[in-house]
Amino acid sequence: MLYPKNKLQEIEVTSDLILAKIYEFEAKYKQQIDSVHPNYTNSAKNLIHYLALRSFSIDILQKKIDEIGLPNSPEFKGSILHRILSFKTIINSLLKTDSSDDKKIFLTNKEAKKIQKENFEALFGKIKNKRKTAIMVTQPLNAASDAQFTKSLIDLGMDCARINCAHDDETTWKSIINNIRAHENNCKITMDLAGPKIRTGKMKPGHKVIHIKPKKNDLGKVVAPAKIWMAPYGTQPPQGEEADAIIPINKNWLQKTQIGSYIIFKDSRGKRRKIIIDKLENNGRWGNCKKSAFIVSGTSLNVFFGKGSASEKHTANKLLPLEEVIFLSEGDLLRLDKEPILGEPALYDQEGSITEMAHVSCTLPEVFNMVNEKEQIYFDDGKIEGVIKEIQTEYLIIEITGTKSKGGKLRADKGINLPKSKLSFSELTDKDKKDLQFVVKNADVVNFSFINDKQDIENLLNELKSLNANIGIILKIETQEAYKNLPGIILKAMENYPIGVMIARGDLAIETGWENFAIIQEEILQLCESAHLPDIWATQVLENMIKKGIPTRAEITDAAMAQRAECVMLNKGPYIEKAVKMLDKILCKMQHVQRGNKTILPKLKFNEDL
Repeated sequence: MLYPKNKLQEIEVTSDLILAKIYEFEAKYKQQIDSVHPNYTNSAKNLIHYLALRSFSIDILQKKIDEIGLPNSPEFKGSILHRILSFKTIINSLLKTDSSDDKKIFLTNKEAKKIQKENFEALFGKIKNKRKTAIMVTQPLNAASDAQFTKSLIDLGMDCARINCAHDDETTWKSIINNIRAHENNCKITMDLAGPKIRTGKMKPGHKVIHIKPKKNDLGKVVAPAKIWMAPYGTQPPQGEEADAIIPINKNWLQKTQIGSYIIFKDSRGKRRKIIIDKLENNGRWGNCKKSAFIVSGTSLNVFFGKGSASEKHTANKLLPLEEVIFLSEGDLLRLDKEPILGEPALYDQEGSITEMAHVSCTLPEVFNMVNEKEQIYFDDGKIEGVIKEIQTEYLIIEITGTKSKGGKLRADKGINLPKSKLSFSELTDKDKKDLQFVVKNADVVNFSFINDKQDIENLLNELKSLNANIGIILKIETQEAYKNLPGIILKAMENYPIGVMIARGDLAIETGWENFAIIQEEILQLCESAHLPDIWATQVLENMIKKGIPTRAEITDAAMAQRAECVMLNKGPYIEKAVKMLDKILCKMQHVQRGNKTILPKLKFNEDL
């Protein structure tokens, strides 16, 4: 016999146990299955079947199958029951035993794929360029005022626009949506509710100063002058352009300047410096400066409009204060305030002793009642690590346990994560409820942030019901609790149609631990596949390219692997158009060799002269 009989019998017994567990789970969770939207009935059943399958150590069964070389595996997520029954039929045939006459109605592989496609299109619509994976792009502020920029994103491959309600206001959001709808009515609009995001509070204003910094190599030698944008107050550089410094200049004298005009000034240290204008662009001018300089309010600028011309004297004004920064190193202490006290760095006396500890407030003071001493705390996407050393009524004392080698910089509005603390926020915030009224009237999908359990979903569904709203929901999974409760969260959310799941990898990696995140990301992908739900691969995709214009090798690989999801999200940045174009190419190429978790094997082109 090609396959050992005793091994086949072991596999048969395990298959029977799995089938029994599937039927048991289906009966156990009948109420949850019956409660979902009719479009999700089969999907909810298949999710329950998958959970039954995963209640066993399937890796042991897979090992037994591999040992005897059987070319079939029962671990298929789109149609679990069909796959198990088909596999059992093969085993019975090899053992030459009668198959049980199982009359159970099951979902076939073909039917499962049809449902997956319908659920995807209900959430994201039909996508461009024959891609199977959608591209979601977080909208920057200039998308509200620059219709041509929005058109460019859509033409390059944006299928879905994301607007974050944590930033800007309804007027800005409406302008962004109008610009998108004017060019492409089929581009889906998704809007994030801010949720109970824990962030650092506002900082005290720093000095009003502009620091001009030329680029230097490791030896401290200047390799490129500083690129300076000069324009009327509030005028930002053109889209896609990045300035090393921005100087607000009076438009009347600025318009007199030409290429070759130059500005001579003494900076705040008394150093004589020169800016040469080398490019004219609309109302602004690009200049370069080869030496470091500090410009403050009132700095006198001597402007020479041409070679040998007399100069005009002007003054730098309307400078914005620099954002205050707290520099932290391992072993430092930080006070986290309950009240919205403006943050500032530590203060020192003449002997170098600290007279006041560095401090910053927390935007969600409720957490002070939910934390314990010795619990971990992270700031700014995990860049600064700490531990809660002391808990007082009005503040926490944090001991910094990890930063970059040269120390970390903590600014206002940076995320705070407490992965070991049991945080509970079951209600939508007042801001969320207000924003939701705008979202249901103007967007296609609401992205629900910081879910922890099915009660959070119940709260959202009740709020949508009170608004008589019919809108898609994307579940943002970004906490340890959300991951642990994901099956229950999905089943509850399935009362709405359509829904999807976003793997919010930034917060989720910190919350679950770096060493666990790769496995957790994989498990979420598989759960979504079993429930026939589209998932979104989010956070830091092509991040270096978006910010600096050049991708790293690691993020190219990450973008390629993102093709396993149904949608990939990009954050905003000066090179976002370039990143959308690159991602479109990567996804189009990758789908020829991989679809979801399945590897495709087209004809391999190779040199046959071996």
